[in-house]
Amino acid sequence: MVKRLSYLGLLVGLIALAILIAWQGLDEILALLSQGGWLLLTLPIIWLPSFVIQVFGWNYLFPKDRIPPFKELFLSLWMGRAINTLLPVATIGGEIAKARLLILWGRNGIDASASVMVDKAVQALALVPWAIIGTCLMLLLAIDNKLVIYIALSTFILSLNVIVFMFLQRKGMFGFTAKLIGKFNASDRWGRITDNAHQVDNVVRDLYSDKKRFGLSFFWRTVGLILSTAEVWLACYLLGYPISIIEAIMLKSLTQIITDIAFVIPNGYGVQEGGFILIGSLIGLTPDLALAVSIAIRIRELLFDLPGLLMWNHIEVKYLLQKNA
Repeated sequence: MVKRLSYLGLLVGLIALAILIAWQGLDEILALLSQGGWLLLTLPIIWLPSFVIQVFGWNYLFPKDRIPPFKELFLSLWMGRAINTLLPVATIGGEIAKARLLILWGRNGIDASASVMVDKAVQALALVPWAIIGTCLMLLLAIDNKLVIYIALSTFILSLNVIVFMFLQRKGMFGFTAKLIGKFNASDRWGRITDNAHQVDNVVRDLYSDKKRFGLSFFWRTVGLILSTAEVWLACYLLGYPISIIEAIMLKSLTQIITDIAFVIPNGYGVQEGGFILIGSLIGLTPDLALAVSIAIRIRELLFDLPGLLMWNHIEVKYLLQKNA
C-alpha cells in the first residue's frame, strides 16, 4: 500500500512540477539559471557542512561503548539520504538501508535498528523548532499574519504526531508489532524476530533515557537545518536577487516544512517548487525566479545524492555476489 502510494505521489509530483515549469516557461527559467552559470555548482559545497552536522548528531544515538566510526555513519547517512531523495520509498527505505549498511559493515544489528528509529524521531522533532523559527521570522517581517496562523496550526499538528510517535517507541512498539504478527505466524524463525524486536525496544528506551545525548542529537539536527539555509541565500544571490539571511532562513524553513509534510510525494517534486513560489512571493521573488531558485538547489541531487545511490547499489550487488559465491 505504501509503495503504491509513493509511486502515485511521484507521478503527481512530477506532473505538478511539469505544470509549474510550463506555466513560467522553460526558456525563462533556463535564462535565469544561466545568470548563475557554473557558480551554481558551488551550492552543494556550501550545503555540505549541514550534512556533516547531521552525521555528528546521529553519533549520539548509539550506546556509548558501541558507536560506529564516523566514516561508516557518514557513508550510511549519505546513501540512506540518496535513497529517500531519489526513490519512491516514502522516506522510510533510506532509514532501513542505513541500518542494513551498518550491519553489513559488522555493527550490532540491534544497535543499528534502534539508533535509526530514534534518529527518525529526532529528525521529525527537529522540524518543530525549525518551523517555529520560520513562523516567528514571518511575524517579525510582518508579511502575512493570516498565513502565520495556518503554519502555526500545521506546526502544532506536527508536534502532536511526533510526540505520539516517540511515546509509542518508548512503550515498545516494535516488540508489540512483532508479537501481534506472530499470532498469525507460528514459525520458529518468527519467534527469534520477536525476541530481537524486544531487544530493539530495550535499546530504544535506553537511548531516550540518556537525556543528555538525546538532547545533543536533537540540538545538532536543528543546527544542521539552520545551516542548510546557506544554499538558498547563495542561490538567490547568484541568480541576481540578493536576500537577507533572515529572509533566507524563513524561506528555507517554511518551504522545507511544506515539503516534509507532503512526504508521500518523493523528494517533494512540485511541492518544493510550489512552496518557493508561495513563500518567495512574500519577500518579492517573482514566480519564475522562485522556481529557478528551487531548481538550482536541486543541483545537489545530481552531484551529491545520485553518486550515493550508485554507491549503495554497488555495495548491495557486491554483497549479493559474495553471498552467492
